[in-house]
Amino acid sequence: MTTDTAMTALRIEPFRIDVPRADLDDLRARLATTRWPDELPGVGWSHGVPVSYVRRLAEYWRTGYDWRAWEARLNRHPQYVTDIAGQRVHFLHVRSPEPDALPLVLVHGWGATFAEFLDVIGPLTDPRAHGGDPADAFHVVVPSPPGFAFSGPTRQAGQADSDRYAEVIAALMAGLGYERYGTQGGDLGALVAPQLGRIDTDHVVGVHVNGLLTFGGWDLDPSTLDEADRQRWEKAQGFEEIGGYAGIQSTRPQSLAVGLHDSPAGLLAWLADIYHLFSNPAIESPDDAVGRDALLTHASIYWFTETLASSIRIYKESSQWGAAPESSGVPTGCSLYPGDTTIRAIAEQQHNVVYWAEFGDGGHFAAMEAPETFVGDVREFFRRVR
Repeated sequence: MTTDTAMTALRIEPFRIDVPRADLDDLRARLATTRWPDELPGVGWSHGVPVSYVRRLAEYWRTGYDWRAWEARLNRHPQYVTDIAGQRVHFLHVRSPEPDALPLVLVHGWGATFAEFLDVIGPLTDPRAHGGDPADAFHVVVPSPPGFAFSGPTRQAGQADSDRYAEVIAALMAGLGYERYGTQGGDLGALVAPQLGRIDTDHVVGVHVNGLLTFGGWDLDPSTLDEADRQRWEKAQGFEEIGGYAGIQSTRPQSLAVGLHDSPAGLLAWLADIYHLFSNPAIESPDDAVGRDALLTHASIYWFTETLASSIRIYKESSQWGAAPESSGVPTGCSLYPGDTTIRAIAEQQHNVVYWAEFGDGGHFAAMEAPETFVGDVREFFRRVR
């Protein structure tokens, strides 16, 4: 299936982040007056995020974290906003100095924001300046999907759907004048990137994903799998033990959102638990896995843009959850980082997998946890399809 992404006129306006001082003061005041619950001794992370841990993190957010410094860092990259079918869309658009660079759209996952790719934009757009081969250069586009960050909340039911996100991104790439482009995504992006291949097949030259979700194969006979796939299949069977957050977000997102929208400490606890669950399993502390300030930057963006509620609607509204997808035929690369449970036998049935890689460093949030490995991996795959 191919959608018409012929050049579409978009009204694109430059954008800079400038959070009002009153919002910063309000955040710090709310953190200062948090009513903390008790916690059981000796249970660690088994009951969720330890109160003692998130309390220390919240105190640093209030007194030590420098939002203005991170705001300035984010603003060093060209940002824009546009309107696509009535939906405000925010995106970074960083062009490479290399004239033959391949356009590449990076799609982040839930729990993160466009800031997930801060450490990889430079090496991807300007490999020459980072000790790489200029032939590997990309023009990088990083959209905030509808309902995330500065794309603002969704306004109608059905807009928070991974299929819808793909349609918006395809329209964005067409509006930017890109007739050939690649796409990369993890987590939610591992749904959106392959969907771009299905609906924009004539323009997408390659799809690269990390943490690909292999739906539709849960009833398979594990005895037919090789040892590596069998181990990942067994690990995936335990998802219910860690997937409580998804159960809530897919059934009662609005009920959950009231508390997380009102309490920055509650929002921080929820996100910290997600990062603990899905970042490198060998590293217990989320701020050690992804960086304390990076974690707080994501939390701050969710807080200041008031988009936690709309971001989690994807779990309620996405039509792809649990569905076995059809292959787009577009060359696809799958990469696994520690903790990922992608089953190769299923992935190869559902996608045109031409590249497979497994890494011992990093984790689910690969671009943050192992940026050098991530950059090398993306370069290696797209050499096959440029």
